[in-house]
Amino acid sequence: MQLADVEELIESNLEDAEAEVTHARDEHDDDHLAATVVSPAFEGLPLVQQHQQVYDALDGHMTTDIHALELSTYTPEEYEEYEG
Repeated sequence: MQLADVEELIESNLEDAEAEVTHARDEHDDDHLAATVVSPAFEGLPLVQQHQQVYDALDGHMTTDIHALELSTYTPEEYEEYEG
């Protein structure tokens, strides 16, 4: 699965999301990915529920095309502070 395809799945299935997907650092396997996802849908949710929303957006691809996903999730306000 191409990185752009993973980004598209997240962005099209999660409210106003912006996703950046790369290959995970220090991994030699193309199905180990890292994603930074920014969405207002994360507002007020604990980290576990934020990550669950991303997994839900990826539907069955987490069990077929993506072996591992290293996630960083932010609300737009949190991301703005993070980027500083």
